[in-house]
Amino acid sequence: MNEVIIGVVAGAVGIGLGCLIRHIQGRYSAETLEKKADQVLKDAKRDAETTRKESQIQAKAEVIKAREEFERTTESRKKELVALEERITQKEQNLDRKVSMIDKKERTIDQKIAELEQQSAEVKKAKADVDKLAVEERDKLQKIAGMSEEEARKTLLSRVEKEVHNEMGGLIRKMQENARETAEREAQKIVALAIQRFSSSHASEMTTSTVALPSDDMKGRIIGRDGRNIRALEAATGINVLIDDTPEAVVISGFDPVRREIAKQALEHLIADGRIHPARIEEVVAKARENINETVRSAGEEAAYIAGVQGVDPELIRMLGRQKFRTSYSQNVLQHSIEVSHLMGVMAGELDLDVSLAKRIGLFHDIGKSLDHEVEGGHAVIGADLLKRHGEVQVVVNAVAAHHEEVQAESLYAILAAAADAISSSRVGARSETMEIYVKRLEKLEAIANGFEGVEKSYAIQAGREVRVVVVPEKIDDNNAMVMARNISKKIESDLQYPGQIRVTVIRETRAVEYAR
Repeated sequence: MNEVIIGVVAGAVGIGLGCLIRHIQGRYSAETLEKKADQVLKDAKRDAETTRKESQIQAKAEVIKAREEFERTTESRKKELVALEERITQKEQNLDRKVSMIDKKERTIDQKIAELEQQSAEVKKAKADVDKLAVEERDKLQKIAGMSEEEARKTLLSRVEKEVHNEMGGLIRKMQENARETAEREAQKIVALAIQRFSSSHASEMTTSTVALPSDDMKGRIIGRDGRNIRALEAATGINVLIDDTPEAVVISGFDPVRREIAKQALEHLIADGRIHPARIEEVVAKARENINETVRSAGEEAAYIAGVQGVDPELIRMLGRQKFRTSYSQNVLQHSIEVSHLMGVMAGELDLDVSLAKRIGLFHDIGKSLDHEVEGGHAVIGADLLKRHGEVQVVVNAVAAHHEEVQAESLYAILAAAADAISSSRVGARSETMEIYVKRLEKLEAIANGFEGVEKSYAIQAGREVRVVVVPEKIDDNNAMVMARNISKKIESDLQYPGQIRVTVIRETRAVEYAR
């Protein structure tokens, strides 16, 4: 019990002490906060005062700065105004001086005008006196000469006209002679320079081609049993195969370069393949005819490249390539065209003309020879029509048409084309008339045979000593074949001149072909 009482009393005492301590702490905290608030207020007032003084000082500094800036600006403007005033004053002084000088010049001009008017009056008076004296002098001369003024003028003019006419005629003749001599000398110089700068080998063509053999044993295989192979090759190509004592080589003879090239390619392919018999020969010859088109195109492209001519129509390229297998008096037409192109380029350069255009004309000048056996007319006009159809310019068309003077030349290029063509064709060894006559005779021989109805194809062989005519078996029977051979021989006798005799062979062959499937 006592312990409880003691505990209660102790608790009450503790509570009382706690309240007392809390009260004391509260009063102390309030006093402390009040002191701090006073201190903060004092600090705030002091800071505000400091800020106000700094603001005043800064404002005074800004005012002073603005005043100094204004004073500097004002001083600068004052200086500018002073300089401007000085310049204006100087200009006014200059203007015053100029006005004074102008006034002085005006007075001088007025004085000179007065003097000139006086001199003009004196001149007019003197002129009147001179005219009067001239009239009096003319009247005296007319009385002395016994003719009027008009008659004297006519006489004088007639005499002067005769003298001038004589002198003019002599001068014209002298100028013409000088021009002729100069022109001839310059032309010879240009032609000689063109020939000298372009040196080309002779472009003559032979009528034979040589095919190399791997061994002489191959000659027997080419001939075949009883000559079947060689006869099949000659019949398919229209050329002669000459097998002589030349080691490891056979000669292909024919006046037509295209046929000769086809036979050469076919024979080379047969030799390389090894299978040589009539059926294979016909197959290879047909393939060679197809390949000749690629050869023609390649030849045309190569010619255009050598001549430096660009932008050529593909059809014109093909026509150029066909010239590779054409000759003119034994001169290869394609080589001749390339040579003319180079010659025209050289001469055009000497005359300050368009070199590329001149080369283009030279390359195309004989392109009509690729069609002259298919179209009526001269090769120059045929070539011009062909070029016109394929978009060539008029100057090219006219130059090609006029290079043999068949039409009127419209430019200097046509004259150059004719000159270059003559230079190329007249070079020593370039052409052979005998060869051309021989080829034309063979062509005429074939044309006579082809003119008969029922003829499929014909070949002039053995240098024109034989013509083989292949007829259509459905149209020509055996009896008619005999009659045709005689008629062809009679036609040859009447239309053709030739040495010796010509053998006419008409071939009628019937084949039966069937396929096993």
